[in-house]
Amino acid sequence: MATMDEVGERDGWRCWVCDEPVDPDRSVNDARGPSVDSYFTASKKKAPGAVERLAHRACNTRKGAVTPVISWPADGMVADPAVLLTSADRLRRKGGREVVGRCPGAAEGRELADWLTDRMSRLAPDLQIRCSVEAGGGQHLLVLTV
Repeated sequence: MATMDEVGERDGWRCWVCDEPVDPDRSVNDARGPSVDSYFTASKKKAPGAVERLAHRACNTRKGAVTPVISWPADGMVADPAVLLTSADRLRRKGGREVVGRCPGAAEGRELADWLTDRMSRLAPDLQIRCSVEAGGGQHLLVLTV
């Protein structure tokens, strides 16, 4: 069991749910204060080798038993964006690779791949997920790999 400071330092003091900064000096009882959230599977059993993730108290409380929706960047040009928590769970269970979206150009793809690599590090800190951009059929695929 990691301490709040250890989890916060590892996660860069960013909430895994909303991806906003978490103030380590706020009270843990404050809605924007830090809390530690353990990863649980849909069946509510702790995942093997699961680690804790940093969340705002309000984000942690609000998600309750409902799976949170992790938004893609509003300014990102991506078609057919995957549900990122579902992709992370599938990669955790099966490994391998998964296509999570399509971009019209290589520059947009590279920008989103960098964002995805960073975002997935907070969604699934127990996995080493990489994102690559693969050209094909006049488009650029965003591919997550474990």
